Amino acid sequence: MVTDTMKRPVRIGVIGAATCPPDVYQTAYEIGRFIAEHKALLITGGLGGVMEGASKGTYENGGITVGILPTRDVSCSNPYVMIPIPTGLGHARNVIVVQSSDLIIAVTGGMGTLSEIAIALKLEIPVIGYKTWAVDPKIRRANSLEIIEHLMNEELKDI
Repeated sequence: MVTDTMKRPVRIGVIGAATCPPDVYQTAYEIGRFIAEHKALLITGGLGGVMEGASKGTYENGGITVGILPTRDVSCSNPYVMIPIPTGLGHARNVIVVQSSDLIIAVTGGMGTLSEIAIALKLEIPVIGYKTWAVDPKIRRANSLEIIEHLMNEELKDI
């Protein structure tokens, strides 16, 4: 039972490329660290690349990681996913990733990331974008870790 004195953690979704170069992986790792430091819950698609980097950063800094997997096979999740959720939905699981999040942070990414950004915008879930699609002025753009953390802090005040 949830009481008024209990507070659920903020859920932050990190979306992005399933394969990425080391500098992007490190950026995702640092975002994951920020998430753990804020005692927020990390939501990702559970696979590699940006999702793994963010999961590792959260996991190694004491946070909780959730992976919404596209398959029914939990073994496809990256090793830092603490709570794998197998869906068997393929790309349709992107809707669950977004709807499970209070805030989305998009790091690079292709068409899957674009679909998640579009869903977030449609649902009026705030989006912070780093080296990703610039398809709408509502996406809060960041070009450094410092700006990502600043924007994240601003968004968390309203959640």
